Amino acid sequence: MRIDVYTPLLLSLLLPLVGPVIGRRVAPALAARALTFAAVLTAAATTWSLVLLSTALLGDAPPVVAEAREDGHRLADPVPGVIGIAAALTLAVVARRVLLAVRAERGTRRSLRRLCAGHPADTELIVADSALPQAFAIPGRPGRILVTSAMLGALRPAERRVLLAHERAHLAHRHGFLVTAASLAAAANPLLRPVRSTVMFLVERWADEQAAAAVGDRDTTARALARAALTAGGARAGCALTFTDHAVTRRIAALQAAPPPRLWIAAAAVLALGALPALGAADATGDLIGLLAGALN
Repeated sequence: MRIDVYTPLLLSLLLPLVGPVIGRRVAPALAARALTFAAVLTAAATTWSLVLLSTALLGDAPPVVAEAREDGHRLADPVPGVIGIAAALTLAVVARRVLLAVRAERGTRRSLRRLCAGHPADTELIVADSALPQAFAIPGRPGRILVTSAMLGALRPAERRVLLAHERAHLAHRHGFLVTAASLAAAANPLLRPVRSTVMFLVERWADEQAAAAVGDRDTTARALARAALTAGGARAGCALTFTDHAVTRRIAALQAAPPPRLWIAAAAVLALGALPALGAADATGDLIGLLAGALN
């Protein structure tokens, strides 16, 4: 446990370094899934490592441990007490950050669903009469697409088809779930914030590719994205799945190039990188159980 318990914390430094490289060279659908899964595994492993490190504070607390010491059993401390205190404090901060992230996500979802109030349940597209050019997908059951009249008026008919295909891709592939999972992982482990940003970019790239396939024209998709971004300017929708946010220039450049390949080997390497912290945490757990069992026998 003395070494294994720290490995998830150390390995969580690697995923943010690998994420951007995978995002550039691997098909966005595959890269987004692999990075999200790896981030969730890493965040869970680092959180559990903090729990294990916090057990250093329980030396005299559990009755069974106290009884073991009274019987003359030697119970070695696997980590210094000061590290246990730091881990416990960090764990409290992690719990608060995750709770705040969950509340923020629920608040955003409620606000978005209120925008759909009064429309029939089977209405997919909601057009809001607004001078603010915006378009975004609203995850849920059913999922909705909200587009303002200003955005529709700024686009040509073919470009409107691109926009709708883009937002439908968000809903069809549950991109909201991926972004939420990556956001919670980053809340639990701030070192994973770059991974969250990469996932948010990748789901937009994924939807761009789906839109290009739906309309059959990558150039039209790029023009639609450029025109929508110029029209929207600096307007922010307060929603992750927006058409004109998240590195528009890079997305346009990607649409003007060939689609990236599905490098399954690279995706498997990312998943392995996410699994290593989990294995380290599991091994540390086994060591702690063995330590306690040896002290009480």
